[in-house]
Amino acid sequence: MEFLRDLFQFLKERKKWWLMPIIIVLLIIGAILIFGGGSAVAPFIYTLF
Repeated sequence: MEFLRDLFQFLKERKKWWLMPIIIVLLIIGAILIFGGGSAVAPFIYTLF
């Protein structure tokens, strides 16, 4: 959790708020690949990419 705190402090200090949507999208894509990789939905998820 220290990494997330450091990342948030970096964004706050450097005024790099435009990076937040990119980070959120990458986290969502990662979660979809992790949770969908072992299920019956996996073939449909991989056709999106």
